[in-house]
Amino acid sequence: MNHISLLMKDQMAFPKKLLTNYHTLGISEVDVLVILQIHRFQIEGNDFPTPSELAQYLTVSEQECSQVLRKLIQKGYLSIEQMTNEDNVINEIYTLDGLWQSLVEEKVEYNESTSSQSDEEEQPNMFVLFEQEFGRPLSPFEIETINLWIDEDHQEPALIKAALRESVLMGKLNFKYIDRILREWKKKGIRTVQEAREASKSFRSQQSYGAPATEESTQQKKDASIYYNWLEDA
Repeated sequence: MNHISLLMKDQMAFPKKLLTNYHTLGISEVDVLVILQIHRFQIEGNDFPTPSELAQYLTVSEQECSQVLRKLIQKGYLSIEQMTNEDNVINEIYTLDGLWQSLVEEKVEYNESTSSQSDEEEQPNMFVLFEQEFGRPLSPFEIETINLWIDEDHQEPALIKAALRESVLMGKLNFKYIDRILREWKKKGIRTVQEAREASKSFRSQQSYGAPATEESTQQKKDASIYYNWLEDA
């Protein structure tokens, strides 16, 4: 068998409708190529390729790949699921079911006159804020976590930003701590930034009540004043 025959034999199946309808989904040619590479990796046994692995076969950088993944997750075309293998080890995998479902339903991207525009702008701004505070692009799993806070936990974007800022000031910048803050606020019925600010003020008052005016407690008061200013800007 010659080289051409080998080349033509080494093929993969892919929905033609994506190549003809991707523009109606609000995605670009680069997005389509990233999707193609994810599909290829999964056929070859890698269900969760990293941005670095994807970038090796594209003309865009690892950071740009991360941005594309973020965009696809935001739009609901790409999601992350957990699967347990035969050794009871939990692994994350990508699924493109949202994309395929959108193609079946011939979902069309909303134009700028729709009422959902403000919501779509709010989320990207929040992702940018997280990336600025973490000092790096968010991982796909972190992006999915933020989407879960919004879509499943029904957390207000302003409260998520407030929880992020609280974690920064407490020196505990990680998603588990932010998730803990949000769950605690939800448990207490806190639904606005103002309520979160009041709860934090009350908590800090209880913590400092009757304590000697040490250098540490003075510093905590300074941190608290910064925290309130941050929340007022949310």
